[in-house]
Amino acid sequence: MSILGDGGGISLPMGDNVQVVEVILTITDAAAERLRAVLAEEAGEDLVLIITTLSGGCSGHLYDMQVAERPDDSGFQHLDVDGIGVSVHNRDSERLNGIQVDYVDTLMGGGFKIENPNADRGCGCGKSFG
Repeated sequence: MSILGDGGGISLPMGDNVQVVEVILTITDAAAERLRAVLAEEAGEDLVLIITTLSGGCSGHLYDMQVAERPDDSGFQHLDVDGIGVSVHNRDSERLNGIQVDYVDTLMGGGFKIENPNADRGCGCGKSFG
């Protein structure tokens, strides 16, 4: 189940020149509350939040967040952030290291928002960065 955007899932690593860094990320209280509710609604044993990036969007990359079973692939880093399982693919580690996942509820609707200190540029939709 994609909870941010409609990126269509996880893409495979492209090329061998991937800089892998140890990912550290934060989840705000509002996002943690919403994620716990989403995880409770889903049926499954070992569900995690998978955060990846996809090529595209008006700034070069799109965020994709999905609740799914924990990947067995050794190419993922598996984190526990305040009791929430998070998996990040190594190919995305440099782009996603240091992000903050937030949940914003406005009159126009709610949604997850990612603050990324690694982004050189972003766009108004909040789902694309470069």
